[in-house]
Amino acid sequence: MARIIAESLEGELDVVLVHKLGAPGQAELAIGAVDEGGEVYLNENAEALGISADYLAREQQSQSGTLRKRRVLYTSVHPPIKPSGRVVVLVDDGIATGATMRAALRSVRAQKPSKLIAATAVASHEALRMIRPLADEVVCLEVPEVFYAVGQFFQEFPQVSDEEVISILKESRFGAGNLNR
Repeated sequence: MARIIAESLEGELDVVLVHKLGAPGQAELAIGAVDEGGEVYLNENAEALGISADYLAREQQSQSGTLRKRRVLYTSVHPPIKPSGRVVVLVDDGIATGATMRAALRSVRAQKPSKLIAATAVASHEALRMIRPLADEVVCLEVPEVFYAVGQFFQEFPQVSDEEVISILKESRFGAGNLNR
């Protein structure tokens, strides 16, 4: 989705690295997220779940390690673009809890873009409530009344592999017609 939007806007494509922090025994349930700098952002439900500080530290360390590895992989083909003074559109296919989008918005906001836009195909009402104060603008195509998981709104919802990301970044950086604005 981000590639299509970047091409349509004739803009540059980059990645913001954040990772979900999963609940104990329920890795798909986001209790928060960590950004590339190691900042942890917890959802309101994390405290209610009684998650120990030890578990949280281990989960943060594990997910931060994944982010460091990805940064090395991605930077080898596409050095990070500085968002300072630029209009930045953060794109996510869907936002269930808002954990990763909140972490991404805060991470980019700290780098002082001129405008910060959150864009998604689908989101829960709760997630939008949490991200609206963090973005200058939010674009969401669908906000269904019943929302269980992002995947329920897509016919196909595969994970994007590191290899796919690297290929897309290479194409966006060196591909024909790239304007690099």
